[in-house]
Amino acid sequence: MLESIRTLVEMESPSTDIDRLDRCADHLRSVFAPVVDRAEIIPVRDGGNHLRCGLKTKREVLPPVLVLTHFDTVWPVGTLERMPFRETPDDRAYGPGIFDMKSSLAMMEHIFRAFRELAIDPGRDVVLLATADEEIGSATSRQPIEDEARQVDCVLVLEAPLPGGVLKTARKGSQHMDVHIKGIPAHAGIEIEKGVSAIEEAAHQILAIQAMTNLETGLTVNAGVIQGGTRSNVVAPHADIQVDVRAWRDADLRDAEDRLRNLRPRLQGTSIDVVSTRSRPPLEEIATKDIFAKARTIASGLDLELVAGRTGGGSDGNLTGALGVPTLDGLGVPGAGAHADHEHIETDQLVSRTWLLSELLLGLVVGG
Repeated sequence: MLESIRTLVEMESPSTDIDRLDRCADHLRSVFAPVVDRAEIIPVRDGGNHLRCGLKTKREVLPPVLVLTHFDTVWPVGTLERMPFRETPDDRAYGPGIFDMKSSLAMMEHIFRAFRELAIDPGRDVVLLATADEEIGSATSRQPIEDEARQVDCVLVLEAPLPGGVLKTARKGSQHMDVHIKGIPAHAGIEIEKGVSAIEEAAHQILAIQAMTNLETGLTVNAGVIQGGTRSNVVAPHADIQVDVRAWRDADLRDAEDRLRNLRPRLQGTSIDVVSTRSRPPLEEIATKDIFAKARTIASGLDLELVAGRTGGGSDGNLTGALGVPTLDGLGVPGAGAHADHEHIETDQLVSRTWLLSELLLGLVVGG
């Protein structure tokens, strides 16, 4: 399994490099095709292609299940030169994208391979989606994810777990907003009084934006990027603020969006336009409570203990949970360092985590 992981890690696939994403999708299709009943590329016009594959049961005794993965990473091409794949004596393997989440794809490859070689029919249809844009908001994969989710009993998301292998039964939703501010330009040395600075207006708005955060409810509103002006001797004619909003509850997310859209200028002569660029609904515990309880029962039969946790980061599980489809997230290989130079997995957990996932595919039923 480690060789499968190495191959994927060394196939760099940043979210914005379409050619490399497509090569990775083609590679995955060639890997899965011999061990599944169907493996097909989902073509994408303005991004990397996705992969859909899976098993078609001949004895349907369980409702279908959807498995979500992605093969795009946050790492730019060339990262391997300073972060090569490597194994260490302390049962770790390092490399860009290994934890988030290429090791999960290797898990599914070997589960499907074992089912095929041992002639195991899981008694249900199993659909695997491997997408190319999760790290940048799932704009092109959202529709196929939601289409597949509406046809299944439950969804298993192979994102990396929390520390200690803890599953993710709640995720914050996110809303990304752009605040565009227009001012009035003027020569800063000759007639500064005739100008109105968009940057000065942005300073007022940033204070208002940051004040929306409510740590008691878990709502965070962060003005993370600001750009503006043209030259130091020109009163700034424009400024832009990129805002990240996150919340445990959809109601809090919508309330923050409304407040951002209702920002009003403080300086006469400026104007504000607020645009939503992308969003993910929260994965609320109501969508995970039953599936986690049933998964924990299956795990206990394997002498494995499952623990539930919450995270402020989002995943494609947010999309399926918002549809009301029972969703269990964080089923990937334990490790640490997602998006960081020390990204790694715990190789001594590979077998037990793969075993758990295979048993969930064979026995987990939520809706009946």
